Amino acid sequence: MVYLMSDLDLPLRDRVYREPDEPHVAIVRGRDLDAALDHLDARPDCRALAIVGLPREVPDLELLAGRRLLVCDGDRARMTEFAEAGMAAGAEVEWLQSDRPDFDRIASWALPVGAVVLAAGSASRMGTNKLLLRVGDRSMVRHAIGAASDGGCHCVHAIYADEAVRRAIGDAATCVRNPDAASGQASSLRVGLHSMPEEVAGALVMLGDQPLVGPRTVSMLLRAWRREGARPALAASYGDGAWQPPVLLHRSLWPEVEQLEGDAGARQLFRERPELLDTLPVPGRPEDVDTPDDYARIVHLFPRRDPV
Repeated sequence: MVYLMSDLDLPLRDRVYREPDEPHVAIVRGRDLDAALDHLDARPDCRALAIVGLPREVPDLELLAGRRLLVCDGDRARMTEFAEAGMAAGAEVEWLQSDRPDFDRIASWALPVGAVVLAAGSASRMGTNKLLLRVGDRSMVRHAIGAASDGGCHCVHAIYADEAVRRAIGDAATCVRNPDAASGQASSLRVGLHSMPEEVAGALVMLGDQPLVGPRTVSMLLRAWRREGARPALAASYGDGAWQPPVLLHRSLWPEVEQLEGDAGARQLFRERPELLDTLPVPGRPEDVDTPDDYARIVHLFPRRDPV
């Protein structure tokens, strides 16, 4: 939930102008900062504050300890002063030097999205763990992680079962082991959602074996999903009308998704409740890699450089 405490025209999903009953972030103009600080004092579930256009004097920001803070102003010196005061108070601080900050940048801060990269499959049809195969300059699983990170995800969690996959990922993502991976994809999705940080508003679910899905696709999905009026879930469409992962899931859907079983993942939910899902036409190709022939068709598309 995004609580707009001032006369700000931001077409964000989940925006409200009345104080919400649930955990939220607040966005305020500098002239209304005193009221925002009173709100923080009364509402420990207000997890973050954005200030657009800073007042001349820096107030006591101790209420921001342990919270996120975004400061936006065209005056670099004033912005730096506020940012330093916020960090001294124990806040996690970001800043934008602009009198009229970019909507997408504020939306990204207010509605952070984490990526769940599903990388715990057995790959039985390949005869080897396909996620370790080289595609250009890196392993297949590192392509998915790179797309999520470069596309703007707040954090990237890779769900694995094979220790060799964890070693291949290294520090490129947070690795989360699924001890029940043999039961199917739904268990990895459940583990991934449970691992997401508290501040994350949505989870982008990606397959570890789709090296042709790039950061541009990810960023397009994130931007569209954050807009006012977007449905709870948004998936990629590649021209044939059918949707394919990646799929972005609002936090409100997670309890239902976590009840799923087997190997179909979130697709089970949307077969029963298609009104929850919207699709977005995106560039690229959605093919995953299940067989040696699949691998042979795509590997030549990637130039080989130094290993990563």
